[in-house]
Amino acid sequence: MSNHSQRDGPDRQPTRIPLFLFATGVENSSPTIHNGRVRRDQMGECGHYRHWEHDFDLLENLDVRFLRYGPPLHKTFLGQGQYDWEFADLTFARLKVRDVVPIVDLCHFGVPDWIGNFQNPDFPVLFAEYAGAFARRFPWVQLYTPVNEMFICALYSAATGYWNEQLKSDQAFVTALKHIVRANVLAMYAILEERPDAIFIQSESSEYFHADNPQAIRPAEFYNARRFLSLDLNYGRSVNSEMHEYLLDNGMTREEYHFFLENTLRHHCIMGNDFYYTNEHRVDLDGQVRPAGEVFGYDEITRQYHDRYGLPVMHTETNFDQGHEGDEAVDWLWKQWANVLRVRNNRVPIVGFTWYSLTDQIDWDIALREQRGRVNPRGLYDLDRNIRPVGEAFKELLSQWRQVLPTQSVCLFLPVILPSEYDEPVAARRREGWRRYLRHELKAQPKLRS
Repeated sequence: MSNHSQRDGPDRQPTRIPLFLFATGVENSSPTIHNGRVRRDQMGECGHYRHWEHDFDLLENLDVRFLRYGPPLHKTFLGQGQYDWEFADLTFARLKVRDVVPIVDLCHFGVPDWIGNFQNPDFPVLFAEYAGAFARRFPWVQLYTPVNEMFICALYSAATGYWNEQLKSDQAFVTALKHIVRANVLAMYAILEERPDAIFIQSESSEYFHADNPQAIRPAEFYNARRFLSLDLNYGRSVNSEMHEYLLDNGMTREEYHFFLENTLRHHCIMGNDFYYTNEHRVDLDGQVRPAGEVFGYDEITRQYHDRYGLPVMHTETNFDQGHEGDEAVDWLWKQWANVLRVRNNRVPIVGFTWYSLTDQIDWDIALREQRGRVNPRGLYDLDRNIRPVGEAFKELLSQWRQVLPTQSVCLFLPVILPSEYDEPVAARRREGWRRYLRHELKAQPKLRS
């Protein structure tokens, strides 16, 4: 395909290197509602279990090589050490044959019934075992998002009461958050044991809270500090004094906090920033939050996150509904792409862009918290698998820009190995080099994984 280039020289790299990660995704959210009695399985509701082979054909029509994708956790992880790989074996075998690079999404807003919910302290270790088992079964997979949108998962499960445990307290939120992020960290270690050159793309919602008036400044500042907690913990960054007190006051122990400071794999990570029209908020003097619409936009908010963490970034999710005029989603696509270019032109290393998802979704306008069955027309294709105007626009965008935006230079490139390159000698040497490095790193830092 056209998004690869040849490399020559005595230490020859794999023959084809992706230049820019233009991606889409298959929505695999699966939270529970109604006190765990109902599971919102978007793969099922949006028809992917029936049409998965055709959905992969749609990728070829778009000329998309990168796909955010993962097996349904609740159907695959049946118990400790017990897995049903049938669907994953079918779908990942076809992705490999098609030479599609999956960005594997292992946990997307829900856990199996036997685990319960994110208040369960056993979840991190259990999930890490699952992640390691997946990586052993599919060793050619390199890119991972172990836990999707950790902040939003904890917020909607334990602070707003929408999903899963459906709790509404600071203590429940902190409990969910520490379990979710610990699960993500332990999963990264487990995956690296199997695939030492794995790259982790943290797909996380990038938020901002605007004060409505001077009396709202204080609550807005609190929310703007809290939005960073998942990535602060994941990347081993010390939180500010207010957030430190907040965590300890709501159930995180000093030992749990120091686990995150002492177990960081940020050098294996790309910071994925998700941005939607709903990501900016207005805060009133009582701390109540309502939508603000787009005020700063993706460029400014991503800069804030990049200034904080200093990692390469990727625009990992966006979409917009096709409205009555028919071009609303197309206009949003253009606006997001303009923001991606601005991020790049401001010298922030950005490696990819994602329209999420491949097809329309159901009930995401109410965050899945009720079963209304309303189709949200925000996919590149509708649920009959007919391409939408935004799908045509995305395809055209890729054809025009993919050769213009290399993520590599003479001395820096994103070391992605395509499925077809996995068995090449140079790829095997690279994995062995990373394996030696990780052994040395773990030996030099005995507190890792404690």
